[in-house]
Amino acid sequence: MTKPASYRIGIDVGGTNTDAVVMDGRAVIGYAKRATTGDVTGGVVDALSGALSETGIDPTTVAAVMIGTTHFVNAVVQRRHLSRVGVLRLCGPATHSLPPMVDWPPDLRDVVSGYVALLPGGVEYDGQPLVELDEAAVRAACVEIRALGLTSVAISSVFSPVTAAHEERAAEIVAEELPGVAISVSHKVGRLGLLERENATIMNACLRELGARTLAAFRQAMTDLGLKCSLYLAQNDGTLMTADFAEQFPVFTFASGPTNSMRGAAFLSGLQEAVVIDIGGTTTDIGALTHGFPREASVEVEVGGVRTNFRMPDVLSFGLGGGSLVLGDCPDVRVGPLSVGYEIRTKAHIFGGDTLTASDLAVAGGRADLGDAGRVRALDPELVQAGLAFMQRRVEEPVDRMKLSRDDVPVVLVGGGSILVDDTNLKGASTVVRPPHYQVANAVGAAIAQISGEVDRVVALEGQTREQALTLVKREAVERAVAAGADPESVKIVDVEDIPLIYLPSNAIRMRVKAVGDLNVR
Repeated sequence: MTKPASYRIGIDVGGTNTDAVVMDGRAVIGYAKRATTGDVTGGVVDALSGALSETGIDPTTVAAVMIGTTHFVNAVVQRRHLSRVGVLRLCGPATHSLPPMVDWPPDLRDVVSGYVALLPGGVEYDGQPLVELDEAAVRAACVEIRALGLTSVAISSVFSPVTAAHEERAAEIVAEELPGVAISVSHKVGRLGLLERENATIMNACLRELGARTLAAFRQAMTDLGLKCSLYLAQNDGTLMTADFAEQFPVFTFASGPTNSMRGAAFLSGLQEAVVIDIGGTTTDIGALTHGFPREASVEVEVGGVRTNFRMPDVLSFGLGGGSLVLGDCPDVRVGPLSVGYEIRTKAHIFGGDTLTASDLAVAGGRADLGDAGRVRALDPELVQAGLAFMQRRVEEPVDRMKLSRDDVPVVLVGGGSILVDDTNLKGASTVVRPPHYQVANAVGAAIAQISGEVDRVVALEGQTREQALTLVKREAVERAVAAGADPESVKIVDVEDIPLIYLPSNAIRMRVKAVGDLNVR
């Protein structure tokens, strides 16, 4: 009798390795680690097929595949594969002094900016219109967008998280006038703060075409391997979204790698409050766990030089990993930030290459058993110790910055590159845990992730009590979680924040609510 579909496969695409983990309930039953490929999809296929081969499971018994990828954020950072965007800001007479993309790096703005229009519309903080939406002006802008051949449109409106009616009507008009065009609206992407929310929306819009191509390639890879289950992508708050949702919001995958690692670290270690150090082949990411989820950044986050305000983890990232280059001589030895990346298996000394890497130092110093140790026996002992000390200091300093008090805190070490660190003498750590399957904690984090929905808005309490307003916001957060793929019966409110805005009339309160539920695979 065929086993019912119950397995989950979590995949994480890093700069050096692509990891795939097969899980049965809460148990890891096997994994595969393969080199990341330039086209991303090839590495995913290799890792998927490797995991299926390693475990011997029938592809038809897989209930879901979850992928965390840096593909989209890399596209922004590298200024590659981005679409030109038509930008419509609904603002009435306000905000004209700061046009869209005013604070973008010029090279990125030149790649993305296709058309910009500031049109009548938008609302005040209490939801009252600045001016009425000029539908004729929106249709006229569509004529110009069509003439330019643009295929993606970003719509932002002043205070749209309070009242989204103008954005939604403008989106309806654009859909009527420009059939088939990808439309991104800011109230579904960012939080309060016009420029940052608009930036995130434009960034999402420029990735829509790449998102459609990438998701199609992932789906085809699953089909080729006999996988007929649902596909999900990890997003940057440690939860999942459906593939269809990810096509609409590729920007939500930013920073999914570090969040996967932190969620995986919490799951594998059993710690809900700790600092997580994830060292891969190229970079080190250090973040803090709060209630088992990554602590979110409280300020705007820059992506590719652009300020955004959608949810992002509070993570410190720097160039140190197993493939990092060793530079300089004693005593001034440096490791990173340059790395051989996914070429480590051909370039590092321990694998027969001629490039001195961090992994070579770890093997020579007795911290790891990897490759051919005989190839690094002749290294200068002083160089090895100086390099190891540099790496230890490089990791210890950010740990101290991530702490919220002077006291030592529990630390969880994950990632294949964590062999670079001496876990018996890590400053700032009250205890150091290197859990089972630490090498693939990122993929485990993707496999066990839940689904979330979040609402962040200003609410005027005229005509309603705080409790009534909060009930409505909570309901919307739950609806967003369900729309993203959560099982309605499992959704719970996990975070509520309400801040009275005493400098505004009408008893205004900023409410932020987050709902989380289990993945609906039925």
